[in-house]
Amino acid sequence: MSYEITAEQIEFFRALAARRQDAERLRHTLGVAEAARALAARHGLDAGAAEIAALAHDMMKGRPFAEQIAAARAQGLLERPEDEEMPQVLHGRLAAAWLRQEHAGLPPAIATAVENHTLGRPGMEPLEMLIYSADLTEEGRDFLGLDILRRKLYDNLVEGTLACMELTMAHLRARGKKIHPLTLAAHEDLQRRPRIGHHQGDI
Repeated sequence: MSYEITAEQIEFFRALAARRQDAERLRHTLGVAEAARALAARHGLDAGAAEIAALAHDMMKGRPFAEQIAAARAQGLLERPEDEEMPQVLHGRLAAAWLRQEHAGLPPAIATAVENHTLGRPGMEPLEMLIYSADLTEEGRDFLGLDILRRKLYDNLVEGTLACMELTMAHLRARGKKIHPLTLAAHEDLQRRPRIGHHQGDI
């Protein structure tokens, strides 16, 4: 599906990211936007929607954790005990809630992709997988195995997203960190999906 995303809408979110984020976070955000556009073109998705989701994905990340927890509680976004135990996962939900309230005219798939870019979820749609994976593989990243992840994402969005998720889970385990149950469920779901060909369909 193609959406009528305008250049003005994209520029609005680009300028908003520049105002709200420090230099390091902005470099990451713009890197995710570039990676998202490239993946969207490769897999037949809407590049404008992918870019806006990328520009918005970390819009709430700079807020202190205590403030994020309070805002998530007030908005009914704390669904599991782990959500409050791992406040670093909340910024996507908060940004998605902001998009749905303040920018309700955007395609709903954009807010959904922003909401799930940190943990994933069972039943992820292509745009969700794209933003989840672009967040990890944008050009500013540098870690062992990154080139392999990028090739897998280029060849097959499901296979690439599964590889990104498995690397993230391995990193958390190596550091003795708990893996959120939503990520575990998303991983199980991705393992069961067919991965034939590179085209993943519309968002």
